Amino acid sequence: MGNIVAIVGRPNVGKSTFFNRLVQARQAIVEETAGVTRDRHYGVSDWNGISFTVIDTGGYVIGSDDVFEEEIRKQVTLAIDEADVILFLVDVNDGLHVLDEEVAVMLRQSRKQVLVVVNKSDNHERSSMAHEFYALGLGEVYPISAINGSGTGELLDELVKLLPEETAEEDTDLPKFAVVGRPNVGKSSLVNALLGHERNIVTDIAGTTRDSIHSRYNAFGMDFMLVDTAGLRKKGKVYENIEFYSVLRSIRSIEESDVVLLMIDAQSGMESQDLNILHLAEKNRKGVVIVVNKWDLIDKGNNTHLEFEKSIREKTAPFTDIPIVFTSVPAKQRIFKALEVAHEVFKNKKKQISTSELNETLLPIIQASPPPATPRGHYVKIKYVTQLKTSSPQFAFFCNYPKDVKENYKRFLENKIRELYDFRGVPVQLYFRQK
Repeated sequence: MGNIVAIVGRPNVGKSTFFNRLVQARQAIVEETAGVTRDRHYGVSDWNGISFTVIDTGGYVIGSDDVFEEEIRKQVTLAIDEADVILFLVDVNDGLHVLDEEVAVMLRQSRKQVLVVVNKSDNHERSSMAHEFYALGLGEVYPISAINGSGTGELLDELVKLLPEETAEEDTDLPKFAVVGRPNVGKSSLVNALLGHERNIVTDIAGTTRDSIHSRYNAFGMDFMLVDTAGLRKKGKVYENIEFYSVLRSIRSIEESDVVLLMIDAQSGMESQDLNILHLAEKNRKGVVIVVNKWDLIDKGNNTHLEFEKSIREKTAPFTDIPIVFTSVPAKQRIFKALEVAHEVFKNKKKQISTSELNETLLPIIQASPPPATPRGHYVKIKYVTQLKTSSPQFAFFCNYPKDVKENYKRFLENKIRELYDFRGVPVQLYFRQK
């Protein structure tokens, strides 16, 4: 996965409704993890088995209605820089608006793939009014209704044809590690420290079209791909929303990796943006290692790192089973430790426990501490458990009242699985199904 589709357009043409329509089917699956903060402006959509990331650029633009020309320009620039295909949303009721024409000029010059989507075309008469948008000079127009979904099928058929083929990576069985985090936490220094000290053992693999570079690292008995997202391009354009930009870059690296090394700054601790990146990794079911960098700059008390770990885990809860490594990149302190831990997490993510083993160990535990009775006084009986054949650990529990298994009991079972089988650093999903 890695194709990015951006939605652009004036305010109030229905961008968020359209965004929700595109991601809803998938969002429901992706957001099963409890406690995941919903990031409304980024989601994953899937059409006929082809997945792509959808960004609602409007969600990142804060500006009152009278200064929105400048804001729209920023949105469009962002979309042109980052997206593989741009969906340009216009409103059939407003007809051609002068701002639509300005956006169209920028899009025509960009040479990007653009589809003109005429929203609110929810009846025959309005669909025929959509023709005036041919005047934008961007080719075919697609009348749709974001509210009831009419017309979106034809649009998506066209959209997936335009997405670039995913380039097949070489050595796909090699673990892929991505180093992500806020700007200036030391990501590039870490990558350089790892790759720089023996450049000859590193081969950069070209052919990844999107700004991430996959470098192969093969030394000290380790062999893996490092997914490195290029820093901000276009230094001349300073986007105000640098946070959004770095999250966007992280999205790409996260989607292309198996294990995410989330780097945080020891001096500022775990901030809300670090948590956003962590939740993205968790949502995408990737392994996670937290790397606390610049640890050499902290005055140490008796058990500083224990206190620091505790404060991180309080913030990442309920996903607390995450390894934390304290590093100092310039001093090369524990940077190889971080890689060793990432390797362990990668193995944990691939681990498969046999059905017989799971039932032998878990059923007695469940019998000793059964789920609480349902509100109607029925007893929930879990008969059978199995691990699904998926790329990250997911377990199905078969029982008589799957809907009545409460969140805290699910957490109890997840903790037992973690205690027994070591899934440290990996999100674990539990599903309850009717036997």
